[in-house]
Amino acid sequence: MKAVVFHGIGDIRLDDVKQSKIEQPGDAIVRITASAICGTDLHMVRGTMPGMKPGTILGHEGVGLVEEVGSGVRNFRKGDRVVIPSTIACGWCSYCRSGYTAQCDHANPNGPLAGTAFYGGPESSGPFHGLQAEYARVPFAAHNLVKIAPEISDEQAILCSDIFPTGYFGADIAEIEPGDTVAVFGCGPVGQFAICSAFMKGAHRVFAVDCLPDRLATAQAQGAEMINFAIEDPVAVIRELTGGIGVDRAIDAVGVDSCGPPGHGHPDEVAVIAPKTNPQGDNWHPGDAPSQALTWAIEALAKAGTLAIIGVYPDAANFFPIGKAMGKNLVVRAGNCNHRTYIPILLDAIRGGVIEPSNLLSQVQPLTSVIDAYKAFDTRRPGWLKVELLPKAA
Repeated sequence: MKAVVFHGIGDIRLDDVKQSKIEQPGDAIVRITASAICGTDLHMVRGTMPGMKPGTILGHEGVGLVEEVGSGVRNFRKGDRVVIPSTIACGWCSYCRSGYTAQCDHANPNGPLAGTAFYGGPESSGPFHGLQAEYARVPFAAHNLVKIAPEISDEQAILCSDIFPTGYFGADIAEIEPGDTVAVFGCGPVGQFAICSAFMKGAHRVFAVDCLPDRLATAQAQGAEMINFAIEDPVAVIRELTGGIGVDRAIDAVGVDSCGPPGHGHPDEVAVIAPKTNPQGDNWHPGDAPSQALTWAIEALAKAGTLAIIGVYPDAANFFPIGKAMGKNLVVRAGNCNHRTYIPILLDAIRGGVIEPSNLLSQVQPLTSVIDAYKAFDTRRPGWLKVELLPKAA
């Protein structure tokens, strides 16, 4: 089968690999009909999330048809149409039962303290082969597959595999309430879904902070007030537009891309796929400098506000402006999205006409064009906000 395979930093290829097969009674094999490229995938390719094992299939977003199930899977059968949550959970531990599926005790084979298990990630996350392929093995399938109603399209469903739940998770942990004023830092795919989720939760005003005109225009089309940090100070603008108070809630939807050596600390810093070394520099790692997005978010928040961090940071990122946060009595909440918990809620919202997520899907490309698609997405080429990949098996 064809799959997107990691060979090293800056080196990914579309390879012929062995067909996915059942390995455990709880497994299922899914024929992928739609996958996607995520900003988190770029962290693997760039080397800002270390520990990737050469030969790992990339990707953690997938929709498809069940091809085969193990003897322990009793709620799915061949032909069922499903969305695959990007983080993996057993379904029976105390964390899964409480909805904290990103903190499952059993999914990560490195142990209960190893962190979130997800597809297509570094050794610390499993590793599990990813979903940018024609077929995929899904462990704990009875819990890690969600059936899709016939009236929901693949284009809608693929956005529920990761980025829509992640954006909604950001709005949820930010504790957005009706009437709130919110700032979202980073208007990539997750930031866009954080914006629409903030409005879904009743926010009256949402400020969208970015530097790319097409992303700001997309945010504005959702009703957000756009702020281009390349030409104006976002903190000063937010304070001016809120009567000097600041926002009630802020969401960091950027992550490690907002860290960097002096002069390179802005959100949406790009690093083109190709270099064989860390694109930020051989002697730099993500803990060397503060996150510009986090600093701006803390400064833009009103006293006693809430900061939600959903942008991805690796373990090495250990710099946080704690003094500024403490001085303002801020609540700080962060983490990986509990995808399995949110996906049914969002599928119901789509089915009921509450939201149309496919408006944020900007590109549909065949899997055979995946390398060019990665390059376009990595360089933030205009019109490449979110990329759906269609395997030949579709």
